Amino acid sequence: MHPVRAFAVASLAPVGLIALAALFGGAWTWAALAYMTLFAFAMDQIIARIAPPADPDAALPAADGLSATLALAHFALLALVISALAGGGLDPVHWIGLYVAAALFFGQVSNSNAHELIHRGDRLLFNLGKWVYISLLFGHHTSAHTKVHHRFAASGDDPNTARPGESFYHFAPRAWVGSFIAGYRQERADLARRGRGGWTPYPIYIGGALALLALSYLAFGWAGLGAYLALAAYAQLQLLLSDYVQHYGLTRARDADGKLEPIGPAHSWNSRHWFTSHLMLNAPRHSDHHAHPARPYPQLQLHPAAQAPMLPSSLPAMAALALFPRAWRRVMGRALAKWQKTGGAAA
Repeated sequence: MHPVRAFAVASLAPVGLIALAALFGGAWTWAALAYMTLFAFAMDQIIARIAPPADPDAALPAADGLSATLALAHFALLALVISALAGGGLDPVHWIGLYVAAALFFGQVSNSNAHELIHRGDRLLFNLGKWVYISLLFGHHTSAHTKVHHRFAASGDDPNTARPGESFYHFAPRAWVGSFIAGYRQERADLARRGRGGWTPYPIYIGGALALLALSYLAFGWAGLGAYLALAAYAQLQLLLSDYVQHYGLTRARDADGKLEPIGPAHSWNSRHWFTSHLMLNAPRHSDHHAHPARPYPQLQLHPAAQAPMLPSSLPAMAALALFPRAWRRVMGRALAKWQKTGGAAA
């Protein structure tokens, strides 16, 4: 099978289902919602195989092609869903079903795809990813992720790394505000280091978000503005949940001078689940991504469990569990203690 085909099928199918739900409602709404929840969970349980990485030396133009397609589909789908939610033609139950299905897609698939795009060297692809984040009113993540998170992940210097025992509800506001500020400071520091003035991308992040909000209001009224804000909030929730899960409780050592050790496989949680890995463009193979940020998603490998910590369940399932702090601490407390006793000690 072509190394991108399974990713295309898994990630593009919900685009069609959500579009049909927005246009026609009814059973399509439940099909879209089921795909992003029950179907994804069931497929992860049914498919036990672990997909091998694509040849690391092979050119994969189809991977970038799929990412560009998903990004363009994201903008069209966002407008279509806002129109449907603001149009007044949906009863409350179908409104909620479409809203949840679409917001899950934006937060899990669009987020994973934008994350992939902002690591591409091609400026057009990079800007596509940046504007996906801006459309989710989260443009600063473009700077914070590439310039702060990848440098300081699994340390107290990274706002998007969750501390041991920290609940998601404490983490989320700290990460949102902290990454906004840290990303801005790093952009300013980069300008100063290069010895030239100029603007950071932050006016684009903020101005672009305000322009899209205004456009939503002009096109769909107050109902459209409210629907847009609600979709962006839920998508951001999903993004922050992914950040919370993927480095929870993991820490990098410092030398006598306070310098962090190089990031390695032991500093990210991973998932071996086949379906959601393809749905999220291998985002659950997080250790290899940190080792090779520019590596295209089909080429990411899954490190052995002795080298990299594995989540007890899939990334979306663990993100859902994180919403319940007591259950989260019980499950992930055991997983973290086991890793620190076995693989973590060896690392």
